[in-house]
Amino acid sequence: MKNNSIRFDLERKLRRYAISDLMKYIVFGQAAVYLLMFVWPSLGMRLYSMMTLTRSGLMHGQIWRLVTFVFMPPNSSPLFILFSLYFYYTIGTGLENRWGKVKFNLYYLVGMIAAVISALITGYASNTFLNLSLFFAFAAMYPDEEVLLFMILPVKMKWLALLDAVLYLQQFIVGGASTRVTIVLCLLNVFLFLGGDIINTIRRESKYWKTRYNYRKTMWH
Repeated sequence: MKNNSIRFDLERKLRRYAISDLMKYIVFGQAAVYLLMFVWPSLGMRLYSMMTLTRSGLMHGQIWRLVTFVFMPPNSSPLFILFSLYFYYTIGTGLENRWGKVKFNLYYLVGMIAAVISALITGYASNTFLNLSLFFAFAAMYPDEEVLLFMILPVKMKWLALLDAVLYLQQFIVGGASTRVTIVLCLLNVFLFLGGDIINTIRRESKYWKTRYNYRKTMWH
């Protein structure tokens, strides 16, 4: 009871500083940077290089990189960018609606801090795994929620989270030190906020598949 009181008091104090519709600004920022790179490549690439999160940049006093790296768009085709940003916005908005703006802001902020630590350790970090960690968070709370993949194909979040986990593993194996450190720190962020939800989801899914297996075994005998 005392812990709940402390939490609510902290949320009340932080509410004035929290940004409403945070994911909207992040997605719009990424879209604007990508559009600039597409329309005016030379200027866009210079801007992109000034936004990246690098240890050397921070050591030279370029503190804006602590924030601007979250607005770096995925390096892909225009069509995939459209799908990715739409997906990020959908999931980010869903998390904010479930948690409230304070907790969602804190979740993203902790992920940003993890990326900064990764950059200081390895020399470079991106927002890729920070944004992918949103999938884990959303799937932990809405495992059976269906989303439209590529705005067409309905897929449950738990299967997307599984694909996300495979991507994490593949990148951890083939990636460099920066990638590995970033993945570990982003996963710490996920378990810090969602460890209980993830464990409950795994138990629920395990129980479901065990029941289904026993039912089929009984039917065949």
